Amino acid sequence: MTRATREAIAQLSERFGDKLSTVASVRRHHASGVTSHMTIAPDAVLFAASTQDVVDAVTICHHYRCPVVPFGTGTSTEGQISAEQGGLTIDLSGMDRILRVSPSDLDCTVEAGVTRKALNAALRDTGLFFPIDPGADASIGGMASTRASGTNAVRYGTMREFVTSLRVVLADGQLIDTGTRARKSSAGYDLTRLFVGAEGTLGVVTEVTLRLAPIPERIGAAVCTFPTVEAAVSAVVTAIQSAIPLARAELLDALQVEACNHYSKLDLAVQPTLFLEFHGTHQAVDEQVSLMSAITAEFGGSAFRWATAPEDRTKLWQARHDVWWAALALRPGSQGIPTDVCVPISELPGVIAQTRQDVVELNLIAPLCGHVGDGNFHLCVLVDPEDEGEKRRIAELNARMIARAHAVGGTCTGEHGIGTGKMDYLVAERGAGMMTLAALKRALDPRNVMNPGKILRVDDYQPYA
Repeated sequence: MTRATREAIAQLSERFGDKLSTVASVRRHHASGVTSHMTIAPDAVLFAASTQDVVDAVTICHHYRCPVVPFGTGTSTEGQISAEQGGLTIDLSGMDRILRVSPSDLDCTVEAGVTRKALNAALRDTGLFFPIDPGADASIGGMASTRASGTNAVRYGTMREFVTSLRVVLADGQLIDTGTRARKSSAGYDLTRLFVGAEGTLGVVTEVTLRLAPIPERIGAAVCTFPTVEAAVSAVVTAIQSAIPLARAELLDALQVEACNHYSKLDLAVQPTLFLEFHGTHQAVDEQVSLMSAITAEFGGSAFRWATAPEDRTKLWQARHDVWWAALALRPGSQGIPTDVCVPISELPGVIAQTRQDVVELNLIAPLCGHVGDGNFHLCVLVDPEDEGEKRRIAELNARMIARAHAVGGTCTGEHGIGTGKMDYLVAERGAGMMTLAALKRALDPRNVMNPGKILRVDDYQPYA
């Protein structure tokens, strides 16, 4: 701990009392997200209860040049919550109030610590829901900061489409609102989009204004198996190109299906499988199902196996959300290394096929799943933590995946974010654009106290002349 950080923590302790913790186990917990990357614990953790708490804490930290790391629920995968330079972690989970719901305007405002499940529970009687579903019960502030998406993205989009405004505490403690509740605006720079996906490197999000969606009249969920992964992916690509408004289109390869059967007590055929969901009126869902059935049959798909009762749908989608834990159970004692890429949907069948060949060639165990309706897929690569050779092969697999995605106009991450784990790949993706990212970071955080060491190494880029 630096002298400046010690002085900052002393002042924070005087201001916040029992809200501030320096207990080792609390500090370690706040650096241990769902990640394979080495993480560093902060020097102290503040359990914020209000936006004013965050303003006061950031103001003190800015004065002493003490790093600040925002924390929601700790479900990020690329090391976003690691305190790379020590300092203060601000835990926002106690800021969990739903401040406003406007059913007539289809929007709401919540504090950053509200989780997506808690929000949807509160919305149940309004006829509305918040459709962004990354699987984990993440906080809304964290989802905004990582530009989260998930299983519903093919129809509803991502956090980029659903956040209309943010309340953000900037690096010097200044409080700003990035937008309004209006459905559209052409008023200057789009500050909201700047902070959505910034991973806490430009400020701390304390409130989020969100769009909401009507709960559909009818929801139908089905499972369909295929002879090959490529056939399953091609069926979804064809459906998207045919303008079938799929609500969810999730792919599991045979190994991932086997893992889910064991972990979630399912009885699915151990073949490449699509989990599909259709939303709309009764007539619209019937039409979507008819069209999709014809397409899946064309690619060798089985008859649909329906999950009609709400509890059956819940079990099916919970199994999809639990793929990480199911994969880990395939190899007891192993650790998981999650990674993802996203490519144009027309390129997805070929990219997945080549990635699966790489897995075989490199002799790795890597169950595959993906949000194939928007070109995003994931691997959970299982590694023996004592096997350095296996770790090197996994690094090679990740490099090949990302290089292949870049070669076809894709991105190194569709939803995991950059954090510490994908900074070098972002450089390859953005090229000279990294200078602009660095200029924005310097302008908003000249002392580099906001989640330093994430997204970019700002010192690698000289200021514009």
